[in-house]
Amino acid sequence: MPSDANFLDINLFGKEYRIACPPEEKDALLRAVAYVDGQMHEIAKKTRSNATERVAVMAALNIAHDFLLLQNQPSEENPTPVHPSEGGLDFGAVKGRIALMEAQLNAVLEPQDKLI
Repeated sequence: MPSDANFLDINLFGKEYRIACPPEEKDALLRAVAYVDGQMHEIAKKTRSNATERVAVMAALNIAHDFLLLQNQPSEENPTPVHPSEGGLDFGAVKGRIALMEAQLNAVLEPQDKLI
């Protein structure tokens, strides 16, 4: 069985998790945990929802959206962003899909909010 040095206990949105983590990646993972936890708390405050699954999905979508936007911005490594006609992402379509997923999630998860 792997040693405890390869596991890290984290707290996301008030819940404890033990996850596998190589020691050399601990600091980066803790920064990611802090970022995701902050995003989850912001979403919970904005939506007035404490349904962990709903908040986690919305945080994941927001983080993915931000990542994709950053990925398409010019940088030293990528001076010319890829456009949809060149095989890149169509961000209008991505935003539309995210909005559709959000609406579908709201429709499915809304009844659960009433149970809390």
